[in-house]
Amino acid sequence: MIDIAALLIFPLAMTYAAFSDLFTMTISNWISLLLVVAYLVLAFAVGLSWQDMAWAFACGALVLVITFGMFCAGWMGGGDAKLAAASAIWLGWAHVMNYGLVASVFGAVLTLAIISIRRWPLPAFLTRYDWVLRLHDQREGIPYGIALALAGLYIYPQSQIWLATSNM
Repeated sequence: MIDIAALLIFPLAMTYAAFSDLFTMTISNWISLLLVVAYLVLAFAVGLSWQDMAWAFACGALVLVITFGMFCAGWMGGGDAKLAAASAIWLGWAHVMNYGLVASVFGAVLTLAIISIRRWPLPAFLTRYDWVLRLHDQREGIPYGIALALAGLYIYPQSQIWLATSNM
């Protein structure tokens, strides 16, 4: 049962966050909170040490400080900052730099794609969808939660909690 939780919780939460950001340009606080609480429960269940859990939370705290600064500068949304921090807890120090790098690459590709699409007129049949209009609006930001989610899903199978679960 623990392995199923490890297999599903993080990937489903990240996928939900990506689609939520795409369709609404928001990532609800409950998603990040779910990730934090689920990590704690799962870490206890797989037998991670207190030190490992403390280091994971320290990693998340540092990412939150960095991404909060990025939020204050207007470079990312608040939901993105919280999602990145919650994800960093799951991924840990060993993978947080790769997570940031992969998220940056995915984010750059996403940003360039959306900017390119925004230069073209929107086909009439798509104008009935509010989320498409919002995504096409040049005054709107980029749903960076998509890049964070893709990066998290890419890195997650290398994480300590994933490996601890698969060794049970």
